[in-house]
Amino acid sequence: MTNINVLDPGASPLDYYGYELRRLREAAGLTQRQLGEIVNYTASLVGQVETARKLPTAEFSERVDAALGTGGTLSRLVALVMRSQLPAWFQQVAELETRAVRIHTFHTHLVHGLLQTKAYASAVLGALDETDLEDRTAVRLARQCIFEKAEPPVLWAVVGEAVLHQKIGDEATMREQLAHLLTFSRNPRINVQVLPFSAGAHAGLQGSFDLFHFANDPDILYTEGYGTGHPTANPDTVKDCSLRYDHLQAAALSVKDSAELIRRVMEDRYGEQLA
Repeated sequence: MTNINVLDPGASPLDYYGYELRRLREAAGLTQRQLGEIVNYTASLVGQVETARKLPTAEFSERVDAALGTGGTLSRLVALVMRSQLPAWFQQVAELETRAVRIHTFHTHLVHGLLQTKAYASAVLGALDETDLEDRTAVRLARQCIFEKAEPPVLWAVVGEAVLHQKIGDEATMREQLAHLLTFSRNPRINVQVLPFSAGAHAGLQGSFDLFHFANDPDILYTEGYGTGHPTANPDTVKDCSLRYDHLQAAALSVKDSAELIRRVMEDRYGEQLA
């Protein structure tokens, strides 16, 4: 007889997902192989998800929900699973991202995680450690589902011009990432501004930070170090950084002019190379 790994659904969101997947599959009278054939995944992958050895993706969840007629049960669970896989010190920040009505970010050295492409995120996360890189990249990108909500947050992202020039990954990765930033020029809820080199000394010289604004809760400032995050609702600190952000936006190029600069750097620095 096959030894079936029995999960404790209360151990973690990933274990709960696997437990529910197996329960729903067995209730439908399907084997792992049969379900895999229906949703176009291998029986092995279905088994690995059921035993919490493999992270489920949003696409996998949607296909299984459709095949088993679950009413979207697994698709609702997958966001919780992904958030639980983030570093413990960052999970609170991911929750802030889901609750915020407005997010203001300033970054000096890389594109914010909410705006990263898969290849760019993989290059960032794999700079020193490629362990489980595919899963870690999927977990980071899953945070972007906040923009798919019925009422997504408004995001303002100010980035230093150096972000456009710092080559993360190869030329194709950067070209794709900058092109991705340009797609937001048609989305009034996601606004990208570039702080040009010509701005000189500016209000963000002390480093990157994020500000989260909520409908009924105090604003929160978030700063980050190596392997640590520092959220605070201290009114004086939040007030100071809110003023700094106002000055950064004033010193940055307009959304339209920022898009023109991004396009120019993308073409001049990362354009197709002729043989």
